[in-house]
Amino acid sequence: MNDQTRKSGQEGARPPGEQPAQTTRPPYADYVLKDPEAFARNLARMIEEAGRAAAAWVGPREAGRRQDDLAESVAEISKTLGKVSEYWLSDPERALQAQTQLFSRYMELWNSSIRRMAGEEVPDPVATDPGDRRFADPEWSHNQFFNFLKQAYLITSGWAADLVERTEGLDEHTKHKAVFYTQQLINSLSPSNFPATNPEVLRDTIASHGENLVRGMKMLAEDIRRGDGELKLRQADHTAFEVGRDVANTPGKVIAQNDVCQVIQYEAATEKVLQRPLVIVPPWINKFYILDLNPQKSFIKWCVDQGHTVFVISWVNPDERQAGKSFEHYAREGIVHTLDVVEEVTGEREMNVVGYCVGGTLLAVTLALMARWKDDRAKTATFLTTQVDFTHAGDLKVFVDEEQIARVEKSMATKGYLEGAKMATAFNMLRSRDLIWPYVVNNYLRGKDPLPFDLLYWNSDATRMPAANHSFYLRACYLENRLTQGAMEVAGERLDLSEVTIPIYNLATREDHIAPARSAYLGSQFFGGKATFVLTGSGHIAGVVNPPAARKYQYWTGGKPVGELDGWLKTAEEHPGSWWPHWHDWIRANDAREVAARKVGSDKHPPIEDAPGSYVLAKA
Repeated sequence: MNDQTRKSGQEGARPPGEQPAQTTRPPYADYVLKDPEAFARNLARMIEEAGRAAAAWVGPREAGRRQDDLAESVAEISKTLGKVSEYWLSDPERALQAQTQLFSRYMELWNSSIRRMAGEEVPDPVATDPGDRRFADPEWSHNQFFNFLKQAYLITSGWAADLVERTEGLDEHTKHKAVFYTQQLINSLSPSNFPATNPEVLRDTIASHGENLVRGMKMLAEDIRRGDGELKLRQADHTAFEVGRDVANTPGKVIAQNDVCQVIQYEAATEKVLQRPLVIVPPWINKFYILDLNPQKSFIKWCVDQGHTVFVISWVNPDERQAGKSFEHYAREGIVHTLDVVEEVTGEREMNVVGYCVGGTLLAVTLALMARWKDDRAKTATFLTTQVDFTHAGDLKVFVDEEQIARVEKSMATKGYLEGAKMATAFNMLRSRDLIWPYVVNNYLRGKDPLPFDLLYWNSDATRMPAANHSFYLRACYLENRLTQGAMEVAGERLDLSEVTIPIYNLATREDHIAPARSAYLGSQFFGGKATFVLTGSGHIAGVVNPPAARKYQYWTGGKPVGELDGWLKTAEEHPGSWWPHWHDWIRANDAREVAARKVGSDKHPPIEDAPGSYVLAKA
């Protein structure tokens, strides 16, 4: 295919030896409306479905169930980007240079377009990132119109991003917000997000006479109703999964529960098990089954198969009843309560504990608290993509300052919790190009159902956060970084991580945008025990959920974590594949004693229900 012709996709049947007819099609044949009447009818149906979507949005607000803070958010964005504008417009020479730079790139694009129209082979002014799936369709390269749109967008967006990066005089947090807000605008204004400027959507619209737009508006209305007035973006086919059937299906039982969590014990898969039970503390801002997606990806099942007696905390999906549950409650009624249950069921006082993400932050706080209480049941601690020091915290820090926290606290005060959709949206916005806009285009413009994908199903299965707990976390960790400064107080105790003297296995992922490797590495240096730092490839989820059988990515091991991560990496040794076996060897190196496999539960803690339990089934 070239700029002048598009060849037919299939050849008809012909006698052997006969040459195919040399047929060509007009370059814009796929974009010619063939049945205007059918298109008009579907356009009317689309408008009707759009009205239903609008009603689904307005209804909860008229009923008082929803209150928007859109005006405050727009004001925050305007104030931040206004500081960028002020820097560039305050100096006429600086502003002229910026404008000249953009104009010269436009002229370069115009000249290259003229030469292409004349039949020359001319490289694009801006090379498209091979990983940018927005422009994967061949028309973005071969069709002059769409190629021009793409290039104009890439030039403009690159110029705007560079402008923000070169803005001087901003404090670090304001600069971080300016970069983030600019990127959100850039991602939202991509020509791939609009029907008339996306070749795939345009072809679908012409071929179906607009039926795709009708389906898309219907899906939009359904997703707004599912979110009770907020768009609950579907990223996977929800009908393809059921918790306990397709995901979270490792055999086990709930053996204890309270207002904060359920405790799950998994059935042994080996005749002998390690004497020390394994207690896993997942994040409370997500559901625990990210560690038990399916038998092939399940970290929990793999641990069971290696001979661990595995216990997992399944956090409650809180409502107004848990509004006052704080970090102390989650530490006492979550982690310490679970250790009590495990000790009673197994008869063991020595345990290995694992914390993932903010579950690891809570675990570190609890271990420091237990050190003050002289509670020595935890003999090793594993932290997976965990931050205890927030000096170099990830992109979520863009949402954390006094004004923004005050708005979140005001919102939580009305119901006693932060809605799961709010946190899910925040996480998705960190990678909006990949986690928001492709699904907007696929679902609401192309009218297609998303594919079944267990990871994205989990990602959209949001959970709420109790007001007291979430407020403490935002202020004490992200805003004030109290834990590593020795200034955090929980249960009347001032905590000191140097009092946690047990062996530490600290795993970071190289491409993590939530708990950056640099941040996790620094956190290793505050514990009093020997810290083994391991860096793995990929990101916050895929780097952790990386079973050995997949033979993906790699991990690095090295010396004691001191100084900066870059220095550690210079002498670190790279290993292919999953970090899971290395961690298991580390566990056994600390204590390899074995006992006969244990039954699930005890007389005091008999099984209540099958895993994964009822708490994880509650929807936000």
